Amino acid sequence: MSRSLWHRVAAPALLLALAALAAGCGVKKANTIRIGEFASLTGDTATFGISTRNGIELAAQEINAAGGVLGKQVEVLVEDNRSQTTEAATAVTRLINQYGVVAVLGEVASSRSLAGAPICQRNRIPMITPASTNPAVTQVGDYIFRICFIDPFQGTVMARFAFNTLKARKVAVLFDKSQDYSTGLADFFREEFERLGGKITTESSYSSVSGDIDFKAQLTGIRAKAPDAVFVPGYYNQVGMIAKQSREIGITVPLLGGDGWDSPKLVEIGGKALEGDYFSNHYSVENKSPHVQAFITKYRRAYGDAPDAMAALGYDSARILCDAIRRAGSTEAQAIRDAIAQTSGFEGVTGTITLNAERNAVKPAVVLQVKDGRFRYVETVQP
Repeated sequence: MSRSLWHRVAAPALLLALAALAAGCGVKKANTIRIGEFASLTGDTATFGISTRNGIELAAQEINAAGGVLGKQVEVLVEDNRSQTTEAATAVTRLINQYGVVAVLGEVASSRSLAGAPICQRNRIPMITPASTNPAVTQVGDYIFRICFIDPFQGTVMARFAFNTLKARKVAVLFDKSQDYSTGLADFFREEFERLGGKITTESSYSSVSGDIDFKAQLTGIRAKAPDAVFVPGYYNQVGMIAKQSREIGITVPLLGGDGWDSPKLVEIGGKALEGDYFSNHYSVENKSPHVQAFITKYRRAYGDAPDAMAALGYDSARILCDAIRRAGSTEAQAIRDAIAQTSGFEGVTGTITLNAERNAVKPAVVLQVKDGRFRYVETVQP
């Protein structure tokens, strides 16, 4: 090829190819601050990821409309881990190495946060999980934070609610042995319930990772022990099926659970079988605070539905991160990490948030009841 022909044909093609490669490698837009998010946008627990993404997106839009952070616009890059632990690690690696994010938000499921957190820690990139409650998540290292309460508190809340409010003295436990969230919450519930003087009649397990959908063998064993309640610290997709099957075999006592129940899909799956059951959560749409109601109104306007707790936690996590960047006066990772660690008295939708020395949020929980297909407020429990 002649030199002139190369300039007319090959050179422009090469430039186009390089431009495409640069776009694919995530070349940063001018005057932006890149934040990464890894979430389950598809797969078994997709409502968690979609709600969290919506909350983060809403917060970013508000922050950018108000002028951004440090004079720059916030750009949130989202990677779908497809509700899979191995994909979570891949997603975080891509956000850091390919897109050069200054911090990471995610995940909801503790198992997936535990997959992503070591990667953030090794790269010294701050990570905030909106909703992973297993204590092990922030124990990964000093760059890992959470803005939700942890399972020792959540387990204690439900154990005391069962013993003191429901007057239950015998409780069965049915947990997901394949999820760190479920196994940890079951342990903390058992410990507190027995400390109060209650008895765990039986402990049974299943595996969501193995695709378990028939729980009648476990439930038949539970029914034989005649408990006053059944603690089911799983995720909404299994809990809905467990509720239906428990009623089908004649279990009539209340089912109790944790924040993994919080999804509109729960009632779609479980229907009337869930009526009268209880779970702990991070906030209630019935909270009359003007701050909370303003968020709910904005979320409804943007997405058409009332925000669940995962949306509220996503919103709070993005706002806390951006507040930390603003206070740090820098997008340097160490400065952001230090500013996040100093978060105190932050007025979030899910409560006033202060991070302790272990990088965990100190905040209240609420207990909700499934009533007429809705999640109705029952009580607030302070830390």
